[in-house]
Amino acid sequence: MQEVAKRTLDLVVALVAVALLLPILISVAILVKLTSPGPVFYRGVRTARYGGEFRIFKFRTMVVNAERLGGTTTGQNDARLTSIGKTLRDFKLDELPQLFNVIFGDMSLVGPRPEVEEYTSQFTQEEQRILSVRPGITDLSSLKFHDLQSHVGGEDPDKVFRERILPQKNALRLQYVDTRSFWGDIAILWQTFWVIATRPLRRAS
Repeated sequence: MQEVAKRTLDLVVALVAVALLLPILISVAILVKLTSPGPVFYRGVRTARYGGEFRIFKFRTMVVNAERLGGTTTGQNDARLTSIGKTLRDFKLDELPQLFNVIFGDMSLVGPRPEVEEYTSQFTQEEQRILSVRPGITDLSSLKFHDLQSHVGGEDPDKVFRERILPQKNALRLQYVDTRSFWGDIAILWQTFWVIATRPLRRAS
């Protein structure tokens, strides 16, 4: 019943959100296209539930072929970011197209943030349990590291992420797997909204 309730919540919220946010989605898509050559969406491969693969939907915030020009982690003041890329990431607007991943069943609104195979292939046996649930748009690790670029810095973001950030994120992902509930998901969604809504106030102070 919990799985049914979760999937129902995902579908209802995602469909309503796409309908309400359609003007914003269209506006951001136009801005991405006008300010940088290349596709509107970034369709990177991520590890799915049970270890499969899927392509994530994001508004493109970096130059074309950015992964060939650097690592998988974006550092502070990364030269690969487009002119509006940092702003889209600051306000999580680049994540909005993942609502389509939720509708298609690749992702949930709440669940462990999906990672690239480079990292999931190195999961310990305990960390493999993270892949037992559908990945999500937001989770406990997203709340803790909502400003990830400031945490990884700019000198060697891949190394910092791999050695310092990823173990903490995986611990929080396992915590979610062990404690997840319908009302827990509602609480995480509310906290995510609050973090995004109050970001301008935190930056101003």
